Amino acid sequence: MPIRIGANPIGWSNDDLQDIGGATPLETCLAEAREAGFVGMELGHKFPREPLALKAALDPFGMACISGWYSAELLKRDADEEMKHLRPHLDLLKAMGSTVLVFAETSNAIHGDRGKPLSQRPVMAAGDWAQFGRRITEVAERTLAEGVRLVYHHHIGTIVESEADIDAFMAATGEAVHLLLDTGHATWGGADPVKLAGRYRSRISHVHAKDVRKGVMEQARKEDWSFLDAILGKGRELGVYTVPGDGMVDYPAVFKALPGYSGWVVVEAEQDPEKAHPLTYAKKGVAHLKQSLKEAGLA
Repeated sequence: MPIRIGANPIGWSNDDLQDIGGATPLETCLAEAREAGFVGMELGHKFPREPLALKAALDPFGMACISGWYSAELLKRDADEEMKHLRPHLDLLKAMGSTVLVFAETSNAIHGDRGKPLSQRPVMAAGDWAQFGRRITEVAERTLAEGVRLVYHHHIGTIVESEADIDAFMAATGEAVHLLLDTGHATWGGADPVKLAGRYRSRISHVHAKDVRKGVMEQARKEDWSFLDAILGKGRELGVYTVPGDGMVDYPAVFKALPGYSGWVVVEAEQDPEKAHPLTYAKKGVAHLKQSLKEAGLA
């Protein structure tokens, strides 16, 4: 599959705080996404979860269903139990022709709790990675057998946040488990997305492209903000995340470290739409991605 540029609707309507962008109709999101140049969308809370209804929502805008976030609890349940919870979501992705499953462990995550500073995020004990790795590998093997590749989303406020976490996770999991490289979460988590891309190129099957406002990131670290306070920004200030080309991430270098990559590159810039006009920023992100892919020889 050639590289295609898609979007996550979180730039229009926030999933963790659903009143942020809550009044924006799904149709507005899809129309503006199409105008910006996106050809696919990941799922958000406003999307129908039945195949015919979802196709009816996406088709008028020429949008493919890329994938959708799944919150796993493999620290608490085994692979068999997880598959029971995953089944409706997996079946929807299959019906929509999606080939990747965005997957993250959230049983003890704090990113959705505005009252918890990021210093309280969970940390995996060294001896616990092996069992977790076995469980997620089993789930990944089972979804892959059904034609859908599990791509793990490292994420601020979860057990897989830092570079050391990502390395431990990749070492503990088998080849069926691939990585969703998220440039924004990597950067904020203290990792270099260029180095991650090079290190795990053979196991990267999905990319989330969000940029990072360095000053906001440093303030959030210094003052120990919650994840949601950081992405929404305090007062009238913009938040830590933005679209490619509006922050500190070197996208041409990231893509140069992914030779031969094919699949989706998804703009997932979580911002307050009252502060950051979604269509304006979406157009800026698409333009920068296209130029960066061209510079990297991946256009």
